[in-house]
Amino acid sequence: MARALRIEFPGAFYHVINRGVEQRTIFGDEKDYKYFFALCRRLYPRYKVTFHSYCLMPNHYHLFLQTPRGHLHQFMQDLNSQYSQYYNRRHRRVGPLFQGRYRA
Repeated sequence: MARALRIEFPGAFYHVINRGVEQRTIFGDEKDYKYFFALCRRLYPRYKVTFHSYCLMPNHYHLFLQTPRGHLHQFMQDLNSQYSQYYNRRHRRVGPLFQGRYRA
């Protein structure tokens, strides 16, 4: 059975949550947190996503954001895949970093 489509529209607000696979660490140290923020800034010109608040924990994150163009799924795909590639390369690991699909 297919997953239900997310409701996305310009100007929408979302509380996005994603957790490490098996609740493992996704931010190992301060450098990982800084890279995550830098990646969000790097993706801004493409998606114009506005962050209103955030909470980054060692094994998961919460983002409260607004999507002026309504493309949450594209932004999250870029954010999670690019961060996963960075984290796996830096920490010499393979496989998925996040536990399934993000929740919003």
